[in-house]
Amino acid sequence: MAGGAAIYRTRGLTKSYGEGPAAVHALRGVDLTVHEGELLVLLGPSGSGKSTLLNILGGLDSATSGQAWFRDQEITALDADGLTEYRRRSIGFVFQFYNLIASLTARENVALITDIAERPMTPEQALALVGLEDRLDHFPAQLSGGEQQRVAIARAIAKRPEVLLCDEPTGALDSKTGARVLSALDTINREVGTTVFIITHNAVIADMADEVIRFADGGIASHSRNAVRRAATDLAW
Repeated sequence: MAGGAAIYRTRGLTKSYGEGPAAVHALRGVDLTVHEGELLVLLGPSGSGKSTLLNILGGLDSATSGQAWFRDQEITALDADGLTEYRRRSIGFVFQFYNLIASLTARENVALITDIAERPMTPEQALALVGLEDRLDHFPAQLSGGEQQRVAIARAIAKRPEVLLCDEPTGALDSKTGARVLSALDTINREVGTTVFIITHNAVIADMADEVIRFADGGIASHSRNAVRRAATDLAW
């Protein structure tokens, strides 16, 4: 449920590449608290730090300094094995490009995750959540771009992750198709209770969020809350 217990906390989180005057500071002391069950939209231009933050929260990258906690677990203190276990157990990822296996059907692409997860949905359940119950046995080449992205979302949520991290999930899609993908993410947030982060350059998408975080120059420029969430199908860009 939105507004529940804190699921993420960061304090003084920094990320730098290189040293000395030539160093690039991707994050500059980010302090943030995120509550479980929220749908968050992270806005900002390329290089503003939003993807770097998501990669650290998802255990794909490490911070230079500062701390980040997932519930009571300090993820910035985990070693490589600990981060692998954290990602496997708690995190789902959705990227701009779908990374489906062309020789497998939608059902089989999702089964790649359900076959190794501890308490998975069935592929049929996951695909039904994103509105693809009638496309189970179609191969990626037989699906539209939006349908392929929804298969990727089904694959990510099939293991029942507590958090879904989405980096530009509609970046390669037109407005109408993108709205269908966003509706799938909205359904997963509302019906399953998954905490969802959506990174985007598209400010219109902010209207469907509980919270909107705007990034600039490696830090949080503003952090606001929507009184009402708009339906994804009402968005147009």
